[in-house]
Amino acid sequence: MPQVIVIGGGLAGCECAWQLARHGIAVRLMEMKPHRRSAAHVTDGLAELVCSNSFRSDNPHNAIGLLHEELRVLGSLILTAADAARVPAGDALAVDRALFAAAVEGALQEHPLIELTRTEACELPVDAGVPIVVATGPLTSDALAAQLVALTGRDRLAFYDAIAPVLDADSLDHDEMFAASRWGKGDGADYLNCPLDKPGYEAFVAALLAAETMPLQDFEKDVHYFSGCQPIEVIAASGPQSLRFGPMKPVGLTDPRTGRWPWAVVQLRAENRHGTAWNLVGFQTKMRQADQRRVFGMLPGLRSAEFLRYGTVHRNTFLDSPRLLDEAMALRSLPQVRFAGQITGVEGYVESTASGYWVGARLAADLGGIELHLPPATTALGALLQHVLDAGNPNFQPSNVHFGLFEPLDAGPRRNKIDRKLAHCERARRDLAGWMGALGWPLPVAA
Repeated sequence: MPQVIVIGGGLAGCECAWQLARHGIAVRLMEMKPHRRSAAHVTDGLAELVCSNSFRSDNPHNAIGLLHEELRVLGSLILTAADAARVPAGDALAVDRALFAAAVEGALQEHPLIELTRTEACELPVDAGVPIVVATGPLTSDALAAQLVALTGRDRLAFYDAIAPVLDADSLDHDEMFAASRWGKGDGADYLNCPLDKPGYEAFVAALLAAETMPLQDFEKDVHYFSGCQPIEVIAASGPQSLRFGPMKPVGLTDPRTGRWPWAVVQLRAENRHGTAWNLVGFQTKMRQADQRRVFGMLPGLRSAEFLRYGTVHRNTFLDSPRLLDEAMALRSLPQVRFAGQITGVEGYVESTASGYWVGARLAADLGGIELHLPPATTALGALLQHVLDAGNPNFQPSNVHFGLFEPLDAGPRRNKIDRKLAHCERARRDLAGWMGALGWPLPVAA
């Protein structure tokens, strides 16, 4: 009889099952392949990499590389398998897909506490009386998604991502922008505004329409965008003035330098409570990343902007996690059910792995009577998890890990970009070691 049921054999589900088993917890891992595949999958194995074969930069001075490092220290199965299947890719951690997947599946099949069941979970097996971890990813099956809607409410489960770019606050030129809220609402200066005159607006629209966009995947070609989630290039294509009457409308925003409304304006809103990251309001886009840098770099104040996250629009299934989940990633309304991976609102292979790691470790601790709190938000793992759970963010969107999610550095002499990254990494290593040391890591294995 399993002590935990994990649904989904992707990176998050495999990592979660492994962490539970290594702490002495019997697991049933349910995977619907080969009986059924999502539109994105092409193999019947576990841990299939459906897009790139890269886990992105392995440089520990980047946020994603730092997360690699932390997961290695914490004993991640996915990072161990990735390192073993590594192929040359500069400073990126890229893998041989087949070798990587085989290593993960082999480790899980050989573990005596893991039972792999090849069957689709069309509904949550709550009658089993054991904790359930849902790690079904961004293409959760329609049947299971319908039950999640019933449990959480339709307005708490999204099926399409519409993500605007997020920029590093220190890379913005505030001299070319002004702080103001439309009609002076709120605190009166809650937004940063990039004002454009008529020639500047027309040049921006022309560049936007000429930019190259990412092609739709086959399973996305029936996308019907909600009016509030349209890519800006789709809005711009509907007419030369459409952006001025949409996300770039200038009404109620007086530029203090001219005493008038600009011809058009792009607003930036704080992405976190620290104000270290700002997103472009209403600027979800399918432009390629190079074109995002070029086109958005035309805007006043953004010419040297550093992108912490690029904009995107794609099919996804994710929860409104800050309002639905507790620190253990369990449903507040049904604590027997926990969630891991992209369905919680993380983006990327490594972030999904990190989510699966946390849910497995926390559930093992709960079952073993051990108190385990979130890692500090100064670490890559802690910062990512805090983003997923930040109830102070009313506009929750999935995110990759980036330094804008971290607790701000202590006040001191102004640092350049490289020095800031180094300072973040040094603090993260120190604080992760302290967190692990306080717990006597690794956690005691259950009897």
